[in-house]
Amino acid sequence: MATNASELRRVVLDVLKPHSPDIVSFARELSMIKGIEGVNISVYEMDKEVENVKVTLLGKFTDLESVKEVISSSGGTIHSIDEVVAGRREVREHETLHDRFSHGV
Repeated sequence: MATNASELRRVVLDVLKPHSPDIVSFARELSMIKGIEGVNISVYEMDKEVENVKVTLLGKFTDLESVKEVISSSGGTIHSIDEVVAGRREVREHETLHDRFSHGV
């Protein structure tokens, strides 16, 4: 099967969600979306009511709307889309002189 250039390979989201569903159930539900082959969820901040999680989706999928629907139906909100990889190949980032000097190093 040929890979469509419009397919997403990896998407990293910053999500605010309630404690329920837990991240295991949340990951399982996201992994049921057609084309998503892997889901990684890490909690990086938690308070009494909600938790901030980093959601990484891997696979070859095109339907980001289904992802948004699962997050919304679970009571979550996408704060930001922090990374997207699309196309036939993954482009690896390499440090450049600009990166090195723009951070005050």
